[in-house]
Amino acid sequence: MQDPCNQVRKTFGDAYAEDLRFVARRVVGEENLIDMTPNRSNNYCCGGGGGALQAGYTEGRRIFGQLKTDQILATGAAYCIAPCHNCHSQIHDLSEQAEHRWHTVHLWTLICLALGCLGENERAYLGPDLAEVGL
Repeated sequence: MQDPCNQVRKTFGDAYAEDLRFVARRVVGEENLIDMTPNRSNNYCCGGGGGALQAGYTEGRRIFGQLKTDQILATGAAYCIAPCHNCHSQIHDLSEQAEHRWHTVHLWTLICLALGCLGENERAYLGPDLAEVGL
C-alpha cells in the first residue's frame, strides 16, 4: 500500500494511514496486504505529486521514483494499492519501466470489486487473476 504524501505525511498522519489499511484489509484480506518498509508517515514519496507528472521532466521523475520502484519490488507483491491518483499514475508508470513487475490499482477499484459493482470498463489496471472476478 502506498501512503500518499499529502494525506499521510503532510496532513492527517499515521491515523489516516491506519484508516487506509483498515479498508484495504477488509477488501483484500489480512493475509494479502503486504506493507512496504518504511511505511505510514515514513513511507517514501513516489515522485509523482506536486505537479511532477505534468511538469514534463519524465526522465527526472522516473529517476526520483527508482527508490519507490525498489521499495515495491522488495515486497514481492503482485499489486500496489494507490489511494491517490498522482501516486497511481506515477507508480503505474514505474511498473512499466520495471516491465510490469506489479499491477497498480486504486483503492476504490478494490472496494468496488469486493462489493461486486466494478464495471467491465473499470478493470484496466487489474491483472488477469482479478480482471474477470464478478463478471
